[in-house]
Amino acid sequence: MITLKSDREIKKMAESGHILAGVHLGLRDLIKPGLDTWEIEEFSRNYIESHGAIASEIGFDGYKFATCISINEEVAHGIPRKGLKLKNGDLVKVDMCVEYDGFQSDSCWTYAVGDIDPEKQRLMDVTKKALYMGIEQAKVGNRVGDIGAVMQKYIEDENHFGDVRELIGHGIQPTIHEDPNIPGYGVSGKGPRLKEGMTITIEPMVNMGDWGIVDRYDKKDDWVYYVSADNSASSQYEHTIAITKDGPKILTSQGDEMDKPFLL
Repeated sequence: MITLKSDREIKKMAESGHILAGVHLGLRDLIKPGLDTWEIEEFSRNYIESHGAIASEIGFDGYKFATCISINEEVAHGIPRKGLKLKNGDLVKVDMCVEYDGFQSDSCWTYAVGDIDPEKQRLMDVTKKALYMGIEQAKVGNRVGDIGAVMQKYIEDENHFGDVRELIGHGIQPTIHEDPNIPGYGVSGKGPRLKEGMTITIEPMVNMGDWGIVDRYDKKDDWVYYVSADNSASSQYEHTIAITKDGPKILTSQGDEMDKPFLL
């Protein structure tokens, strides 16, 4: 069921998103070669809780952590692992959800660990630009397919990377996963119509090679996560967005979108 939010509800979601964005801003300085992934989890959880919020991934479908941490070919749903240290040249994706005063936000960011090679940097740049291209399509009257189509064309046709199909964006609020589905690929003019008051996540996941992904089972932690089928590096960026009469509003802005007309 798709629910439409009032201006007051969108403002409350933006307050939640501001806390989440603060975590990502802190991670910019924290993430470096030699950092244990468990330190990312501890920093994130402490920041969220110290700001009066809840790490809402904890307990969702039995999940135990505040963050999902996925490295290099790990596409999504990687967990923080004590003793796993980041290496120079790694790409690390940190995905999390925050609940503040009953209102949800969701955002993922990709971080370069130390010095990365030019092709990994291009992968990050393309994924991030695709996110904002998708956001620009999140207008009243457009359809969900308009968001995915513009991202897919840019990712695959223009840059020859793999646009992941199996994992997609979604509606958000009152829970972290609501209708409608928001694929990172699609056909213009197809899918549900975007209406004022809808709140969604847009989250392109892009592989350096093919778009296919497979499960990987971690016996030590008894956990299944997703990796690129060809073991190529993967990148993801995600914002929570509100559809408004004035255009799309980013509810998880880190302040880098000041030149964007759709900044909340």
